[in-house]
Amino acid sequence: QVQLVESGGGLVQPGGSLRLSCKASGISLNVYTMGWYRQAPGKQRELVARFTSRGNINYADSVKGRFTISRDNAQNTMYLQMNSLTPEDTAVYYCNAQGTNITYRGKGTLVTVSS
Repeated sequence: QVQLVESGGGLVQPGGSLRLSCKASGISLNVYTMGWYRQAPGKQRELVARFTSRGNINYADSVKGRFTISRDNAQNTMYLQMNSLTPEDTAVYYCNAQGTNITYRGKGTLVTVSS
């Protein structure tokens, strides 16, 4: 059974940092195109950051310079380091594993940026 389990969300003040984790079981992250997406209240889901099939990294313009995506294949875990958080970063963050014919997504972890 494939599971992607996100963790690390929570309430943080503007300017603060959080580190999200995505632990995978049932699949190996290194054979999927992995990424982080988010969905804010009342908005569509959007890409935050992802590893491309060629090994590059794409970031949404809104998070460039503030967020860093990384992975540990040995631990089968992906991370998202988020710095300089703003209220506009408030959303449910999802881990995404895209294969050739199937895509897996976790249940998400809520990040709330508020004073």
